[in-house]
Amino acid sequence: MRNTLSTKIICSSTICSESLNLELYSSVIDHSLQFITKKSQTKKTSFRGLYHHQCHTAQTHRKPPHNPPPMNFIHLIRSFTAPISAPRARAAHAMLITSGVIPDVYTHNHLITMYCKINHIQDARQVFDKMPQRNLISWTTLISSYSQMGMVVEALECFRSMVTYGFVPNHYTYVSALSSCASLKVSRTGKEIHGRMLKCEEKLNSFVENSLVNFYGKCGMMKNAVSVFDMILDPNEVSWTSLVSCACQCGENLEGLKIFARSHKAGVIVNEFACASVLGACAALENLELGAQVHSFAVKSGTRMDQFVVTGLVNLYAKCGLLDSAQWAFGEVKNPHLTAWTALIGGYVQQGKSKESVDLFIKLHASGDNKPNERTFATVYGAFFDANEIGKQLHSLIIKFGYISFTVVGNSVMDFYFKSNHITEALKVFEEMNERDVVTWNALISGHMNSGFHEKAVEFLREMLSKGFELNLYSYSSILNICGDLPAIEWGKQTHCCIIKLKIASNVVVGSALIDMYAKCGRLSNARVVFDNFSFKNIVSWNTMLVGYAHHGHGEKALEIYNMMLDHGVKPNDITFIGVLSACGHSGLLQDGLFHFSSMTKDYGITPRTDHLACMVNLFSRKGLTKLACEFIHNFPAKPDKVVWRCLLSGCKKNKDFDLGKYAAEKILAIDPDDVSAHIMLSNIYAESKKWNDIAKIRILMKEKVLKKDTGYSWIELMNKTYLFSSVQDSGFEGNQVFEVLTMLTEQLFDEGYVPDGVI
Repeated sequence: MRNTLSTKIICSSTICSESLNLELYSSVIDHSLQFITKKSQTKKTSFRGLYHHQCHTAQTHRKPPHNPPPMNFIHLIRSFTAPISAPRARAAHAMLITSGVIPDVYTHNHLITMYCKINHIQDARQVFDKMPQRNLISWTTLISSYSQMGMVVEALECFRSMVTYGFVPNHYTYVSALSSCASLKVSRTGKEIHGRMLKCEEKLNSFVENSLVNFYGKCGMMKNAVSVFDMILDPNEVSWTSLVSCACQCGENLEGLKIFARSHKAGVIVNEFACASVLGACAALENLELGAQVHSFAVKSGTRMDQFVVTGLVNLYAKCGLLDSAQWAFGEVKNPHLTAWTALIGGYVQQGKSKESVDLFIKLHASGDNKPNERTFATVYGAFFDANEIGKQLHSLIIKFGYISFTVVGNSVMDFYFKSNHITEALKVFEEMNERDVVTWNALISGHMNSGFHEKAVEFLREMLSKGFELNLYSYSSILNICGDLPAIEWGKQTHCCIIKLKIASNVVVGSALIDMYAKCGRLSNARVVFDNFSFKNIVSWNTMLVGYAHHGHGEKALEIYNMMLDHGVKPNDITFIGVLSACGHSGLLQDGLFHFSSMTKDYGITPRTDHLACMVNLFSRKGLTKLACEFIHNFPAKPDKVVWRCLLSGCKKNKDFDLGKYAAEKILAIDPDDVSAHIMLSNIYAESKKWNDIAKIRILMKEKVLKKDTGYSWIELMNKTYLFSSVQDSGFEGNQVFEVLTMLTEQLFDEGYVPDGVI
C-alpha cells in the first residue's frame, strides 16, 4: 500500500525529476504523518527512508534526482503561519534535514519565522543557536518574536548579545527592545538604547518615535515622553494616541485630557484606543460631563465600540454613580468582555451596592461564557465588610481556581479579613503569599491601624522599609492616618515634609490624608491651608475637611464647606451627611438638621444609616428633646445599634431624664450584656437619683462577670519621643512622678469646687 501510494505521488504530472514542488511536499507530509501516528503499524517509516524510497521510484521512471533546492522548501515553510499547522511545519523541517541540503542564512531565517508564527519559540531558538552564520534579520526576527510573546527578559538579553557580536540594530529591532523596556519599566536600559539611536542613527522613523513615547510614558517619565513627541515633525494618529494613553497611565489625567484636546484641534481622528484612555481619565476625575461628551463624539465619529471602549464607558458611568447608564453601556454589547463585567461589578461595589455586585458576580460565574479572572475576584471582594459565608466561599473558590497565588487576589482576601476584624486569618493569608508587593504591605499596615494596633502597624512599616520596598502614595496615606489617630503631630509634620520633597502633595489621596491628619491633631488652620491649595478636590477631600470642622465643634464652618461643595457641583454622599448632621448637632441647629436629613433622601436618594440616626438623636438630645429623640428612633426603619442608644443615654444623663436613660441603658445591655460603659453610665444615673441599692447590684454584677473599665492612656510627644502614661500608678520612678502630678491636679480640682459624678 505504501509503495503504491508513493509511486502515485512521484508519477504525478505536476512533478519533474529536477525539483519537487509545494503540492508534493504537502502530500509527502500528510502521508508521513499518517504513518507516524498510526499505532497499529508494527514498523514505522522514517522521513529519510521515505525520501530515499521516492528517489528510488524516481530513478526507475526517469533519471536520478538532484538534491531539492532550498527555494522549494522556503515556499513550503512560508505557508505555515498558524499553530494548527505545527505538525506539518516540523515535518517539513525534518524533510529539509534529511534531504542533505545545507540551508543558507536565508532559509534559516524563514525557519525561525515559521516556528515563531506557530508559537514554537523554543524550536526557533534552537534553529538560531545552531546557525553557522547569522545576519541582522536573524537577530531581529528572534528579538521581535520574544517581545510579541511577552518574553521581554529574553528579548533584552538577545538584544544585548546582538550588540556584543557587533551587529547594528535596525528600526524594527529598536522598536522591539523599547517595547520590552516599557513592559519591564527598566528606564535605565531604555535610556541607553535611546542614546545609542541618537548616536548611530541619522533619522528615526515614526515607529521608533512612537515606541520612545510609549516607553517613557509607561516608565512614568512624562516630561521625556513629551520632549520626544515635540521633536516629531509630523505626529500621526499613533503618536497622539500613545501620548494620551501614557499620560493617563501615569495618573496625569488632566494632562491626558489636555493632550487629547490638542489632538482634536490638530484634526487627528479619534480611534478606540484614545477613546478608552480618555474615558478612563474622565472616570478617574469623576468628570461625568466631559466623559459624556467624549462618548457622544465617539458615536458621531464612528469609533469602533470594542471591549476597551465599552469597559471605559461602564467604568465612567459606574464611578460617577450612574449605574443605570453603566448597565445600559454594558448591555449594548452582545457578548460583553470580562473586563466590562469586572468594571460593572466594581461600580456596584464603589456605590455601596454590595448585594447587586455579588449577584452580578454569581450571574457571571453561572453563565459559563466568561470565567472570572484574578481581577474579577479582587474586585468583588470589596463588596464584603464582614466575614460572612459568601466571602469565605469565595475564598474557597479562589483556592480551587488557583488564583490565590496572584498577589492582587491575596491582597484583596487579606483586606477582607482585616475589615472583618479577623486578624489571625488575615495574617495567615499574608504569611502564605508567595510574592508580596507594596500594596500587600500597605494593606497589612492599614489593617492593623484600623483595628487599633498602631504599635504593630509601625512595626510592620519598619519591616517593609527594611525589605527594600519603597513607599508609595498609599503608604504615606497610612502613615498620616497613624499620625492622626495617635495623634502625633510632629511625626505628621515630618511626613508632610517628605511628601513636599517628593512633589506628591497635590495628589488627592495624599492630600486628603494630610487634611485628615491635621484635623485629627486639632490643627484645623493647617488642614484648611492644605485643602485650599488643592487644584483638584474630590468627594473625599471635601468630606475630610467638613468632618474635621464638625468633629471639633466648628459647625458653621462645616456647613460653609458643605455649601461650597454644592456650588462646585460635587454630589454629596452618605459620609458627607454624617458631617453635616454632626455639625448641626454641635451648633444646635435642629431645623437645619431636620432639613438636611430629609434632603439626603429626597434630593440625593441616599438611604439613611444608623450613623445618621445617631447624629439626629445627638441633635435632639443636645436641645433637651430626649422624648422626641426616642420617638425618632422608634420611627426609624432600620434596627438601631448600640451607638444610637448610647447617644440617647448620654443625652438623658445630661438632661437628667433618668427613666428614659435607664430604658436606653437596658437596650444597650440587651444588645451587648458585657458592655462596660453602659453599666458605668447606668450606675451614674442611679447615683444621680441616689438609688444606692441599684448601684450595689451593678457592682456585684460587674464583679461576677469580671467586667472592668479599660484603663485610659495619654501620651505626649517631647524631643522626638512619645511618652505614654495612665491614671493607674506604674512601678518605677516615672510612674510615681505621674501619679504625684495627678494627685496634685485632683486636689486643685476639689479646691475649685469640683463635684464628681457617681462613678465606679
